[in-house]
Amino acid sequence: MKLYSAPGSCSMAAHICLLEAGVDFSLVKLSLAGNRQLPDGRHLSDINPKGYVPVLELDNGEYLTENIALLQYIADQNPAAQLAPASGTLARYRLQEWLGFINSEVHKTLGLLFNPVFEQQVRGAIQDKFSPRAAYLDKHLSQHDYLMGQQFTVADAYLYVVLSWCPHLAVDLAPYPALQAYLAHIATRDAVKNVQGAH
Repeated sequence: MKLYSAPGSCSMAAHICLLEAGVDFSLVKLSLAGNRQLPDGRHLSDINPKGYVPVLELDNGEYLTENIALLQYIADQNPAAQLAPASGTLARYRLQEWLGFINSEVHKTLGLLFNPVFEQQVRGAIQDKFSPRAAYLDKHLSQHDYLMGQQFTVADAYLYVVLSWCPHLAVDLAPYPALQAYLAHIATRDAVKNVQGAH
């Protein structure tokens, strides 16, 4: 497998999970600035017509995109790593519930703050939308070590990466102590440290 990833982007979650799963892969780093050219001369749109990362190139030459799909695919490559509950179980649907929440309510909300054209009033409205999501996470994580309880899963990798944007986006997490403690705990994992060092 080959992971196409960009420093600081949500693709770092897939990178963390590949390391956590212990599967063999190679990493292709690219910049999302400029023309988004790949190291081999191709353009990012050649492997993902949607024009963004992550992209996972499978051993059969097919490409898989979208974090929710990649993360579950990676988890299923090594079930013993327990990065996702077994397919067909209610717990697996709970994982998908978390992934959907992170993707649509956290990732997409915070991602808007990267747009430099938005005026302060718009940025304030975006942060107002984020606040109840953060409060929900804070309450849940005040009672659980990880999103799914006692076991680190692909959803934790995704949430960690997205929330790591907060300091760069001037989003204050001080009102959410459980969320801050959770992020500090995730940051101690070897895979997380390795990915941050690689990017």
